[in-house]
Amino acid sequence: MTKKAENIIVGISIGDLNGIGSEIILKTFEDSRMLELCTPVIFANVKILSFIKKTLESTVMLQGIDRLDQIVLGKINVLNVWQEGVDINFGVNDENVGKYATKSFVAATKALKEGKIDVLVTAPINKYNIQAENFKFPGHTDYLDQELEGNALMLMVQDNLRVGLLTDHIPLNDVASHLTEELIVKKIETIKKTIIQDFSINKPKIAVLGLNPHCGDGGVIGKEDDTILKPTLKKIFEKGTLVFGPFAADGFFGSHQYDKYDAVIATYHDQGLIPFKTLSFGNGVNYTAGLNKIRTSPDHGTAYDIAGKGIADYNSFKEAVYLAIDVFNSRNEYAEISQKPLKTKEK
Repeated sequence: MTKKAENIIVGISIGDLNGIGSEIILKTFEDSRMLELCTPVIFANVKILSFIKKTLESTVMLQGIDRLDQIVLGKINVLNVWQEGVDINFGVNDENVGKYATKSFVAATKALKEGKIDVLVTAPINKYNIQAENFKFPGHTDYLDQELEGNALMLMVQDNLRVGLLTDHIPLNDVASHLTEELIVKKIETIKKTIIQDFSINKPKIAVLGLNPHCGDGGVIGKEDDTILKPTLKKIFEKGTLVFGPFAADGFFGSHQYDKYDAVIATYHDQGLIPFKTLSFGNGVNYTAGLNKIRTSPDHGTAYDIAGKGIADYNSFKEAVYLAIDVFNSRNEYAEISQKPLKTKEK
């Protein structure tokens, strides 16, 4: 069933309290029109967020709640995930603050999993200070992949530019050994399904970038493109998926070849994210594709160097909220269409 806009519950994990996360959240919802599109629920503590609000001279009104059944539609709700105080030192990498970032994220993920919020938008974390005995994940995506059904895939989105990754947070010297036919097939199937159900494009065209410079130049600069990527992409194409490549990565973005495709898949993290952020920094969104629930985040980190100064650009976070709502609506429409019986002509 399609929800009225203001009834869409957007859960927000607070991220690193010493970073810019709280600032970009507050700035996003200073525009009262945002509350006509959704109802936000920030997983944190209302006293701490009120302190940060006062420090940043924000004008938003916060609604503290202790349970999710207390959500007030059309208000900025703050769920008290914890009750104790936390020392805030903007710009400082603090292991204790990392624990609260984890508490917020785990509680928000649980609420998403149980259907108590509709979508999740995560503020930036510090991947180092969140590490603990009960949380040993490189970041948000890996934990979501464990907790939610599906196959998580990092998809960077800005308007019609969508860049996915075959491998993400692994060392560069391990990339080639991870590129197997099984992985490539799984990732392309995931991105195809995502583009269809989440972006309403029925026959997506997908481009794949080569691993080596010039796609290996016939094996002179590496054999993986010829022995793994090309034959695998050929098999996938022959089964009906419009997948093309591998393309030499160095000129693909500069020549605007990406304009011809609905999604681009890079073989490793920086190959995709450097050109993406160059083209869209400040407006891009990190979307976790392939899961049974919806999660987005801004395309930047904690920005300790400007934290607490009131100068953080919040556009990427606002775009993350917009995209989460758009995908939520697209999935609902796709589900409704998929459930409708096909009409047959009467003889």
